[in-house]
Amino acid sequence: MKLGIFTKTFARPTLGETLDAVIGHGIAHVQFNLVSASLASMPSLLTEAQCDGIRHEFERRGLIIAVLSATFNIIHPDKEVRRNGFHGLALLARSARRLGTETLSVSTGTRDREDMWRKHPENEGEDAWREMLDAMSRIAAIAEEHHVTIAFEPEQANIVDSAKKARTLIDALQSRNVKVLIDAANLLNRSNLHQQDRVLKEAFDLLGGDIVIAHAKEFSVDGRLGGVALGRGVVDFPLYVSLLRSMGYRNPLIMHGFPEEAVPESLTYLAHVLQPVPVAGS
Repeated sequence: MKLGIFTKTFARPTLGETLDAVIGHGIAHVQFNLVSASLASMPSLLTEAQCDGIRHEFERRGLIIAVLSATFNIIHPDKEVRRNGFHGLALLARSARRLGTETLSVSTGTRDREDMWRKHPENEGEDAWREMLDAMSRIAAIAEEHHVTIAFEPEQANIVDSAKKARTLIDALQSRNVKVLIDAANLLNRSNLHQQDRVLKEAFDLLGGDIVIAHAKEFSVDGRLGGVALGRGVVDFPLYVSLLRSMGYRNPLIMHGFPEEAVPESLTYLAHVLQPVPVAGS
């Protein structure tokens, strides 16, 4: 299993400098956000020339875009925000192969107006689920039209906040082009942390066959997502990696959620976790 990283981890003036920072750490796979190319994450316009220029920067360095960020609040209360988001998603789906990838990431949204990663009381309601399902059906149609895979992430602050809800969504959509982005930290909260073993195993039992990309982020001891180097929080990465391996996961494990200065420590920690387990008697 290879390691990857969010390009946004490195704040540089140009895409070239950002990618140089990535390869400077010996990393060859990334989750790419257009912000790293001085464009909007969800663009209103994306030309073939822009895509070709971006792809050239990756290819000349031997870097691979494992997944393209296409995240917006798909059930934002402001319908204009939603329209703009879907416009950007369609552009990214149409352009993904030209950029050099076939996989995009999305969220399942929240009723919160200000923060896409903040839970809202209305997220649990039937209306929110119905709107999310309608939006995800539209996302599935976009994925199918452009022959790409769009992966959604079960996330505590969003409508789909558990593996069980993710399974329900997949079964409802019945689309080969909609899959799962898994992040162990996003399945945890203060109430289930003491049951992490059960939570993670249940998630892989329910979703293992539909996981196409995996993230590595910490859940800190004070109950916050991210902010610390991998290995300094409470996520059971050895268990997480073993579960990924048990389902035959072959794509990169994409690190994120920590400042740039934590990259070396996070790399060292995960590299240790990923070392093959010695066979008895060998």
